[in-house]
Amino acid sequence: MAGSVEIIRSKFLALMPVMDERLTRLWAGAEAEAIGAGGMAIVEEATGLSRTTIRAGRDELRDGVARADVVNVRRTGGGRPAIEETRPEIIPALEALVDPVTRGDPESPLRWTSKSTRKLAQELGERGYEISPQKVGQLLHASGYSLQATHKTLEGASHPDRNEQFEFINARVEEFQGRGSPVVSVDTKKKELVGDFKNAGREWQPKGKPVPVRVHDFIDDALGKVIPYGVYDLTQNTGWVNVGVDHDTPAFAVESIARWWNCMGKSVYPDAAELFITADGGGSNASRARLWKLELQRFADRSGLSISVSHFPPGTSKWNKIEHRLFCHVTENWRGRPLVDRETVVQLIGSVRTSTGLRVKAKLDKRKYPTGIKVSDAEMDNLLITRESFHGDWNYTLHPRGGA
Repeated sequence: MAGSVEIIRSKFLALMPVMDERLTRLWAGAEAEAIGAGGMAIVEEATGLSRTTIRAGRDELRDGVARADVVNVRRTGGGRPAIEETRPEIIPALEALVDPVTRGDPESPLRWTSKSTRKLAQELGERGYEISPQKVGQLLHASGYSLQATHKTLEGASHPDRNEQFEFINARVEEFQGRGSPVVSVDTKKKELVGDFKNAGREWQPKGKPVPVRVHDFIDDALGKVIPYGVYDLTQNTGWVNVGVDHDTPAFAVESIARWWNCMGKSVYPDAAELFITADGGGSNASRARLWKLELQRFADRSGLSISVSHFPPGTSKWNKIEHRLFCHVTENWRGRPLVDRETVVQLIGSVRTSTGLRVKAKLDKRKYPTGIKVSDAEMDNLLITRESFHGDWNYTLHPRGGA
């Protein structure tokens, strides 16, 4: 879009000295029409002309341009002068209205307001300024304001050992990959409602025939929700998603990893004796969850693998590779599509492909995973676990028990 704006702006500046009001209107309308979708906004930004003017020129062209000798052309400088010229004090007055709810750095050139232009126009009218909501919007844009949504960037207070843990994880990844051992990133994706519900995003459909979905997102008792638990292989750039239908528990998390190993990992790493897992510090694979460690121990016993785990520090889940290497592509693949049944969910996940070579497999997991399971001290004492000297609560290895 930025390139289009610059091109239109250069044309406008070159033609402006020789165009009267009517030609300017027709030219702007023609450019907007030629661009197509979004053309009105691009021409408005490039020229500073109002959308009313651009739209009038476009509509006049669509209806057939009238003969020049019967069209009244306003002389240069004609028309009512702009309110910011006749009453320049309106700008400080508008700033005073916006400032109490202005958020962000006051020194930043980009500021934004949560008040509507209609409300601001009404308040300015009460102060003696006759102005339309559209004109308020133009003044706000000229003053460096724009409408923006909130942006998730605040993570709270960072852990003092955050950077050291990142360095530790990076070193461990390189160490395992250097030995040819598997390294995976794991996490649970957001639970998804199954049924004819609205899904964010858009996809191409026949014009005027959007896919009908329910007005209200009340859970379907028959279909319920699905819980996608993902395993992303950092070395092979492949993913496995176990689509659960019961509860997101530590037993479900470890079963998902075990299924990845049996269906994908074992064939790629036939001689592997160890596995390295990077995971968030909370959720079903929480660093403090006893059942998570007990289930990992059972998996180690069954597979014969020594399973090393490193958790990301609190508040740093977005650094987990699976988020932007796998889950983002899953979300993109089903945007604008209702997840009408479980099979649709599995098929949409399993069909994820990217230009960088990502391939994904998915399978439905109908097993029950009860909540509230307690792990005794005796079971914890029986774990064959080695904790690292640096943050042993975040970094540890579970070794297979020979007699299991």
